Amino acid sequence: MPAYRNLLPEELATDESFRRWTLYNDTEASAFWNEWTEHNPDQSETVQKARNILLLAKASFDQITEEEIATEIYRLSHAIGQNSGRNEARRIIPLKYWYSIAASILLLISLGWWFAIRSPIQKSSIAYRTILKEIKEPLIANVNQTAYPKLITLEDGSSILLQPNSKITYPTHFSGSKREVFLSGEAFFEVAKNKEKPFYVYANMLATKVLGTSFKISAYENERDIKVVVKTGRVSVFPITEETVAKNQIDNKLEGMILTPNQQITFATKELRLTRSLVNDPKLLELPIQSQSFIFKGTPIKEVFETLEKSYGVKIVFDAELMKNCYLTASLSDEPLFEKL
Repeated sequence: MPAYRNLLPEELATDESFRRWTLYNDTEASAFWNEWTEHNPDQSETVQKARNILLLAKASFDQITEEEIATEIYRLSHAIGQNSGRNEARRIIPLKYWYSIAASILLLISLGWWFAIRSPIQKSSIAYRTILKEIKEPLIANVNQTAYPKLITLEDGSSILLQPNSKITYPTHFSGSKREVFLSGEAFFEVAKNKEKPFYVYANMLATKVLGTSFKISAYENERDIKVVVKTGRVSVFPITEETVAKNQIDNKLEGMILTPNQQITFATKELRLTRSLVNDPKLLELPIQSQSFIFKGTPIKEVFETLEKSYGVKIVFDAELMKNCYLTASLSDEPLFEKL
């Protein structure tokens, strides 16, 4: 029997018996793991983390349709010289194995999406300039030249934590049917909810569209990769070309590649390689605000303010004596700073 007590959550998640218990509720596996967890209560945290990894992965793979999988199998079969048709490809792959190939298919779909774009760098640059020209309001360019995160509040109430050596450009007023900002560098966004007015972030060759959520974008000009990491809500990511931007601005729906909490997308600009993955390692959440839950249960107001100060890098002035008996029970995970306050 494997020494399960010595395994990390990531290693435990790869165990066949553990997967059958978590994903398929297999009778034999369930009996074993229910008994094992009962006799090893000190391992409950490891077990829960491993289960979360598998469940999040399963949820991610569920977003890939059968048609997408069949299409990719069909395309790949021709690419390697096999003449099997689409229906045959669908028939010979048993459903129970589809989760095993889902991660690979996801990557292949992403690759196909990007390679279909001719001269992506040139197209991205043209589209970027076009978007800027269409904004009628005066633009503000805010640069963080300090060694600490800089808090910026937009006129719609959205919060931006701009990291050092980063620049955010935005209009003084969000007129029209959308909110658009331009990022060079890294920032954490908490977007005020407005389903009728989507929020767009254009960073290098990648666009991010949200209706109201929190996420981080890292897109430094001198680095190869662009990364989008989601904390709460749902985010849509797509390449910046005139065609894709026009398509995604038609309505308020989130299209393109969708990210949900604890998912991230990494785009390698030189190889034109886009990959979606899970954020299951807390070390990847570099910013304090990303790992902060903002869920309070009977918490003294002094501690609440200290949490906000640490997360946003601001000083909150209040009467400690007057509010010493004040406590807060609330979930503030998805709101920008001023909505939290």
